Amino acid sequence: MITSVVILMPMPFAVRKKVFTFLSTSPIVAKLAYGLKIAFIFIAVLFVDALQRVLRVTAEADLAKQSGMGHNVQTESSNAAKKFYAQRNLYLTTFTLFLSLLHTRIYYFLLDHVHSLDEYAKLKIELTEQKKNSTNAFDKDSVITDLRKQLELKDRDLQALQSQVPAGSKTDKKAI
Repeated sequence: MITSVVILMPMPFAVRKKVFTFLSTSPIVAKLAYGLKIAFIFIAVLFVDALQRVLRVTAEADLAKQSGMGHNVQTESSNAAKKFYAQRNLYLTTFTLFLSLLHTRIYYFLLDHVHSLDEYAKLKIELTEQKKNSTNAFDKDSVITDLRKQLELKDRDLQALQSQVPAGSKTDKKAI
């Protein structure tokens, strides 16, 4: 009950993230969860037993009514009490199993939600960094065009120097 209230209670994202991180990574909580799984297996066994008992008590009550032996007030009240207890146990075990499944499902849903919000925050930060880098990309493009212009000027200077060198000279072309 307390866990359900804590899980469903409205909290800020940072607090909810810390709570779910603690619940999903703590070894103590893992041991408790393992113990609860074993307890729910026992409850499932009790559910099957309660279902069989309800069927048996109902069949006994129907047999007593058909045979005519159930006209005694004490027998009828005894059969009604047995039926009541069997149905109560069936309802309690069914409700417990349903709530355990619901609680588990809500926990994993909220855990996925917290992880999704965390991923969303990371992607949002990454997007803002990409936007900053894209503005830097415009700066890089201007730098690249400036460097290309400088390269073209250097190529023209090199061609001018090569044209000034006589064709018949034996200078080392690697030195140029």
